[in-house]
Amino acid sequence: MESTLSHPAATLAESAAVKALAALAQAQRLRAFRALVVAGPEGLTPGAMAEQLGSAPSALSFHLKELLHAGLVSSEARGRNLIYRASFSQMNALLGYLTEHCCEGQPCEATPGADCTSC
Repeated sequence: MESTLSHPAATLAESAAVKALAALAQAQRLRAFRALVVAGPEGLTPGAMAEQLGSAPSALSFHLKELLHAGLVSSEARGRNLIYRASFSQMNALLGYLTEHCCEGQPCEATPGADCTSC
C-alpha cells in the first residue's frame, strides 16, 4: 500500500521517496547531486561536472540518468550541451517526507520553514 504524505512545498508518495533515496544511495550520484545543489539554478554541463568531480564522463552520464529517473534532477538542451539542474522542489518534498512527523510534533532542529526555496 502506498502512502502519500503532504508537505507545504509538495506532496511526495512513498514510492517516489524510495526511488529518490535509492538514487542517492551511491557515492558518485550523491556527489553529483550535491554539486548540482551547489551550482543552483544555473546548473552544470556534464563535462564541467565530470571535471569538478574527477570522474569519467561516461560513468557520470549513467549516474545522471539515474538521478533524472528519480526526479531529483532535470536536464535542458542548450545548443550542443545539456544543462543539468537539481530539482529543488523534489529535494524539499523528500526532506518534508522524511521530517513531517519529526519529534512527535515537538520543536526540533528540522523546522518546516527550512526549505531550500531561495534558489
